[in-house]
Amino acid sequence: MTDSVALFATCFNDTMWPDTPKATVQLLERLGVDVRFPERQTCCGQMFTNTGYADEAIPLVRNFVDTFGSYDAIVAPSGSCVGSVREQYETLAHRAGDPGLQRAVTELAPRVHELSEYLVDVLQVTDVGAYFPHRVTYHPTCHSLRMLRVGDRPLRLLRAVEGIDLVELPDAEECCGFGGTFAVKNSEVSVAMGTRKVDNVQSTHAEYVVASDNSCLAQIGGLLGRRGRTSGVGQGPVARPIHLAEVLAGTREDVR
Repeated sequence: MTDSVALFATCFNDTMWPDTPKATVQLLERLGVDVRFPERQTCCGQMFTNTGYADEAIPLVRNFVDTFGSYDAIVAPSGSCVGSVREQYETLAHRAGDPGLQRAVTELAPRVHELSEYLVDVLQVTDVGAYFPHRVTYHPTCHSLRMLRVGDRPLRLLRAVEGIDLVELPDAEECCGFGGTFAVKNSEVSVAMGTRKVDNVQSTHAEYVVASDNSCLAQIGGLLGRRGRTSGVGQGPVARPIHLAEVLAGTREDVR
């Protein structure tokens, strides 16, 4: 690979789910990508933008542009954060009244990729040499599905994993109920939506539920965890949440 590629780990992953960005680097390096980690990176600003603090998000837009502007590609294991960069930054740059920032955002945003997009569209691979001998179901997260329109890219990657037993999730495209601050401000609705999601997850008898955003996996995993070791007669063990990157990073050597 000759392109310069940077990992955008995202603050949520860096703080709570560090195994996901580590798996992303492991996977990309296995595919021949020389991955850099710019240490100036921080939050994308989505938490401010989504809660009405647009002005407070603008410095984070500037930092993102300054940090990643020199790279040919920026890869993140988060449809939510990539969606923020590609869908919200233009509005924020316009709000700042800075033509230079607007030009920088317009030029940079198309180079920011969610992991499955980068693998399938840029590297043009679906079989990444992964091995994961488990029963798995996949939850498509709202931002990746509706903002980025990743379509079936994650499923194409999962179907190519050796040893996997991939089962369809009923009503897969329904929201899990997280939605960032939505889960805090509308907790009863959020829990009701999440409960429906985990009921569907458990109906598959999957060992793992996979998604491309750890924010959604936190919601699903939290609700699953409250069910204890089993979720009811005949439903078997509670599924464990795992990020797509961690499934794709697995190899036969890892299970020896």
